[in-house]
Amino acid sequence: MSQEADKKVAAVTAADEIQDGMLVGLGTGSTAAFLIDELGRRFSQGLRFRAVATSLASERQAKGLGIPVLPFAEVAQVDLAIDGADEIDPQLRAIKGAGGAMLREKCVAASAKRMVVIADSSKQVAQLGATMPVPCETLPFAQSFVARALEELGARVALRMKDGAPVITDQNNLIVDCHFGLIADPAALQARLSAIPGMLGHGLFVTEVDALYVAENGSATLIERSGSA
Repeated sequence: MSQEADKKVAAVTAADEIQDGMLVGLGTGSTAAFLIDELGRRFSQGLRFRAVATSLASERQAKGLGIPVLPFAEVAQVDLAIDGADEIDPQLRAIKGAGGAMLREKCVAASAKRMVVIADSSKQVAQLGATMPVPCETLPFAQSFVARALEELGARVALRMKDGAPVITDQNNLIVDCHFGLIADPAALQARLSAIPGMLGHGLFVTEVDALYVAENGSATLIERSGSA
């Protein structure tokens, strides 16, 4: 099966975790879009739940399918968050943010009683940083200072651009993609990133993910977190 087909298999399988009455965090990106489509179908068939969205795009998609979406500003905790990932290692530590929503995704994931990642098998890596930079959302006011601080941590820093202009997040901030290479200690790097003033959020998810639904050749497998990250 194709990579896109496996994304859909992972998403549809994970949708079984959603029960009547839940408040669900909806992720962002191509795999999460399959999930939202499936949840729209289930909602139309009688499954009743409410949602919060990690991006304006996911919010529009969900509302268009009739799913009731609450403002996350009014929500302290969600029952379940389901989202994609750009890389995920055997300890269920992940890099997210290729779609630019990592700050909102981090907030929703941290608020969730259970956080589930959905992915095709190409997203599995032995060590984070193998294929992806770490995206960092940056306050425009502090752009140059943050870039220098990230370079001092060993990153090759690139301002994310599209169509000749900087990419702007849903919070009107900038994204810098930080190429660290293979990350030996994700927890230590996470702490250093979080300590930079003006760096508002990053795509390292070290402790947030509780489980992974990974699909390969049309079959999804559930992997639960065990032990500490």
